[in-house]
Amino acid sequence: MFKDKVFLVTGGTGSFGNTLINYLLKTDVKKIKCFSRDEDKQNIMRNKILDSRIDFILGDVRDLDSVNQVLNDVDFVFHAAAMKHVPVSESNPWEFIQTNVHGSRNLLLAMRESGVKKAVFLSTDKAVYPLNTMGMTKAIMEKMVRSNNYKKDTISMITRYGNVIGSRGSVIPYFIKALKNREVVNITNPKMTRFMMSLDESVNLVLYALKNGQAGELFIQKSPAATVETIFFAIASLLNISDPKFIISGIRPGEKIHETLLTSEEMASAKSNENYFTVPSTTKLNTDLETLSENLLEYSSNNTDLLSQEQLINILSVNSQVQNLINNKSI
Repeated sequence: MFKDKVFLVTGGTGSFGNTLINYLLKTDVKKIKCFSRDEDKQNIMRNKILDSRIDFILGDVRDLDSVNQVLNDVDFVFHAAAMKHVPVSESNPWEFIQTNVHGSRNLLLAMRESGVKKAVFLSTDKAVYPLNTMGMTKAIMEKMVRSNNYKKDTISMITRYGNVIGSRGSVIPYFIKALKNREVVNITNPKMTRFMMSLDESVNLVLYALKNGQAGELFIQKSPAATVETIFFAIASLLNISDPKFIISGIRPGEKIHETLLTSEEMASAKSNENYFTVPSTTKLNTDLETLSENLLEYSSNNTDLLSQEQLINILSVNSQVQNLINNKSI
């Protein structure tokens, strides 16, 4: 799957893209194109990762010409470029539409005229029963990928994520920074639950989808969840802070108490193995609402296994992103 192949990672300078690129460099790939509009992060990566197989390409998925050019000679695509912060999306919906919807459409259009074999589009739990603009734009992206309007030779599929530990937009970096500075931490709602998965697990999920996916299929990792309160006290314990202080600030615009990775209708047709759910491209929705409500639940952070504080501490203590944040004196 990797030997002599050319990979494109859009949003390659983000947390996920950086982790994925470092993984791909351990294989016998021919070339990796790191595509993003952040020249500063590209420069940092270029100086840190000295490997001639990486091409750092400045560009924006909003620009169809830019996307067309970067797809030359590409075999596989991971589409991670996105705007992600929920509160920002609520006050800037058009910006999120341009990147998450139009940008994804540009990629789908460009791939019709390219030699790309497979593409994995990254989505989010916020696309399920979307409440905020960010989730709505990702839900539309999913609909476009799963439609037949852009289909030609490229096989495109989707992965959905919950909270990725230590990534941009995760609450964990904020908690670490605030607690290290002995600040009173703002917690929106202590009982709020979020799925927990590592960046390494997120890479494993996209690689599993790339290897096994068929056109329009959706892939979900089975993940534990934790309350925000548990996350807060687990971080405090890792920092050896015995008396952490917090105030409850209330849910921000567009946030949910619990997150959902699969609707009950999707669960009705999902295939399950030890680690993943796979939803076929054509979902046969079970319209018997009484049967659904009695026998089949959605897959949400409120009905999966909730981690105890001790369990979460064990997970965070071996997570490299969290340890880097804890040990980074510049935070």
